[in-house]
Amino acid sequence: MLDRLAHALRTDHPERPAVLRQTALGTVRPVIRRGELADLADGYAAALHAHGLGSGSRSGPGPGPGPGATVGVAVRPGPRALAVMLAAHRLGLRIAVLDPTAGPDVLAARLALARPDLVLADAAAQAVAGWAGPLARRADLALPRLTALGPVATLGRRLPGCAPRLRPADTALPAAPSEGDGHGSEDAVIVFTSGTTARPRAVVHTRAGLAAGLGTVADLVGPRPGTVVLGGTFFVLVPALAAGAAVVLPARRPAALGRQLARLSPAHTYLTPPQLRAALTAGARFTGRVWTGSAPADAALLRRVKQSGADEAWSVYALTELFPAAAVEEADKAAHDGNGDLVGHPLPGVRARLAEDGELHLTGPGARHRYLGEEPDPWIRTGDHAGLTPDGRIVLAGRLKDMVLRHAENIYPGLYEPALHLPGVELAVLVGVPDGNGDERLVALVQPAPRTDPRHLRAALRGPLDRMGSARPDAVLFGTVPLAGRSRKPDRAAASAHCAQELAR
Repeated sequence: MLDRLAHALRTDHPERPAVLRQTALGTVRPVIRRGELADLADGYAAALHAHGLGSGSRSGPGPGPGPGATVGVAVRPGPRALAVMLAAHRLGLRIAVLDPTAGPDVLAARLALARPDLVLADAAAQAVAGWAGPLARRADLALPRLTALGPVATLGRRLPGCAPRLRPADTALPAAPSEGDGHGSEDAVIVFTSGTTARPRAVVHTRAGLAAGLGTVADLVGPRPGTVVLGGTFFVLVPALAAGAAVVLPARRPAALGRQLARLSPAHTYLTPPQLRAALTAGARFTGRVWTGSAPADAALLRRVKQSGADEAWSVYALTELFPAAAVEEADKAAHDGNGDLVGHPLPGVRARLAEDGELHLTGPGARHRYLGEEPDPWIRTGDHAGLTPDGRIVLAGRLKDMVLRHAENIYPGLYEPALHLPGVELAVLVGVPDGNGDERLVALVQPAPRTDPRHLRAALRGPLDRMGSARPDAVLFGTVPLAGRSRKPDRAAASAHCAQELAR
């Protein structure tokens, strides 16, 4: 798919817009054209190669196929991020996706695991490590200081205090590797998911696996040449652009998003459930087919989308380890009258099985190869309790993990709870409390040590809470953490129920 995209950008109407934006006056203008995006990708490839990357050097821990050099990317979604991905693919490099919203401690641990040879960060991501730290924390952005990142280069516009800019070059490039040469088994991308700060967990996809996942999206969605697609993720940009469609990145503010939808009438729209709810509340009207995922989307939400103009409304079940896994349209989801959440048939090539405890296991051509530092395993343990209908459809019955799902983001308490254990804290847990809208509130339940002044403790917690980035709790409650079992571990279900009762007062 990436090879096809690189070729299509240069040969299939290179003068047409690749990425669009809507101005404050409502006019639509191209951010970058197809041929320009291809040139930018080649320029970044030449620049990375000039840094000594992509010349066959090997780096990175863990068993499995030897990866090329690793490039960390902390860049907002858009043309530059896509151009870097194409450049890395061209050179046979491995991309480690770095999320600035994870908080500096978590991100530093992830960097230590991935050991990138070079980190590419835009000016906004770098600013949060320095002079703009207080402002950035308000936007849920946080990075460790640049000295903790290793070699850094700025992608795009450079601001004072940023690392030197990676300037696109026009030097000759080596021949691009292809899956047919055995490169399909090499690492393509690392995406971080669950794990603790001390032991972060990283999902590794190979070039062939990434291509399979992108191909599944293209077959499922079927973008068409000359149409407009609204969405901002990598799995939106690549299939749409490869098919000849133009992409517009969704506005962050619901009112602006509504104006985009009205002005552009996209054939396909990709938004998370929280984005859909906010857009609907703002009175947005939809067109074409609407796709949502990253969090549960019930039939009622999908029905509202269709009532607001969409021809079809789809819920996509996907994991970091396997994207996408299953999909279901509103009509089928609404017709399901059994218990649980129907997420649809496994998509072509995806196989499902149930473990003895009811946990859903999945595998397929697009499944991750391994977790970094671990042995390969074709089956993915989803952490979801599920059932299978007689015709093979997947019905979810709840999560087995401690994961909290808020605003379409997976939050793993083990990443952040250690930071709450300050002097004066006896015990602290992070739990999810259902908010009645298919989402969860994240609540910290903190048990003070005897004779600790809660006012002083609340002040002391401000620093650790600020460092949590997007995982900052919605509420902090003081009280006794329930315990259970022979080992007297925190009873998270009881803690969640207690927090819900306290918040309802």
